[in-house]
Amino acid sequence: MRTEAQNIVSDIEKSLTLLGQRMGLETAQYRLEEFNARVEDPNLWDDPAKAQALMRDRQALVDQLAIYNGIKQELSDNVELIELGEMEDDDEVVTEAEAALKALKAKAAEKELEALLNGEADANDTFLEINAGAGGTEACDWASMLQRMYVRWAEKRGYKVELQSEEAGAEAGIKSVSYKISGHNAYGWLKSESGVHRLVRISPFGKGTRETSFASVWVYPVVDDNIEIEVNPADIRIDTYRSSGAGGQHVNTTDSAVRITHHPTGIVVTSSEKSQHQNRDIAMKALKSRLYQLELDKRNAAINEAHENKGSAGWGNQIRSYVLQPYQMVKDLRTNHETSDTSGVLDGALDGFMAATLAMDVSGKSRAEANAEE
Repeated sequence: MRTEAQNIVSDIEKSLTLLGQRMGLETAQYRLEEFNARVEDPNLWDDPAKAQALMRDRQALVDQLAIYNGIKQELSDNVELIELGEMEDDDEVVTEAEAALKALKAKAAEKELEALLNGEADANDTFLEINAGAGGTEACDWASMLQRMYVRWAEKRGYKVELQSEEAGAEAGIKSVSYKISGHNAYGWLKSESGVHRLVRISPFGKGTRETSFASVWVYPVVDDNIEIEVNPADIRIDTYRSSGAGGQHVNTTDSAVRITHHPTGIVVTSSEKSQHQNRDIAMKALKSRLYQLELDKRNAAINEAHENKGSAGWGNQIRSYVLQPYQMVKDLRTNHETSDTSGVLDGALDGFMAATLAMDVSGKSRAEANAEE
């Protein structure tokens, strides 16, 4: 087998090993047998919510095993084809099998990464909030650029994007915007985007000077219907107000927008895209999701640290810098992952940054740093 093919096989085997570790391969078959036994319990559906949760967990394990075994089998088949082709001096067979291995390597790496999305809420839909920070009009324009970036990213993944509320900037852009993004692992992928994002560019507003702008992004999971989050009516204040959206289909000429303030935590949520009744429902769901996120933070030190480090939207708190002048570079300050393809990133090419953050080991080191120490 040629050296390149050997290296690809080695990479796939490493991905399989890590995938197996993350899915708990050693105990997977035992857990599946346990699930199957519980599914056969005639009293299972006496509690529909519990039964549905069990079925989801069982199916997730079945899918993980199918992915692992499928990659393993495909690897074995193509290695055998290469060996057979080399024995018979059939370069065409060898070339086709090597091409298949390259594709399998990319698939194995992707599945290895997806296996990291095993947090309690990673599979959930998510809320995404963007708020303009330091920088005035420049920051509002920067917030609108981030708005487009995340919508583009979500649409490329086939996720459903629903606008929850939007407040226009005084001169340009937006002061704030909130979306609900629906799709498998939406929260798991987007959770690493929480933090302050910094932009450096030549001002497009006639100044001709280089400006630095900030905007904050906050991501939190949509609460699963099976999770009970109680909100004491005495702890909240509900206000209605007139929406000040950006115009067009988002114009709202009645006092139907809703703001809910949760006094014990200081959490404020809004909705301004529906009728007042619908906005109350949407805002309450958002509040429960925020409270759920607080509970997750208590139990998940990594997420908690990320939110604690987010800080205010200004100098010293950014997680990522987007530099358009005097050079082109987007760099994540947590992982050191970077690219000069600024246009691609601002058009939604964020997978590399999300992958780098997900791949950080438990010590907080990037994958590159961990590999350098091996």
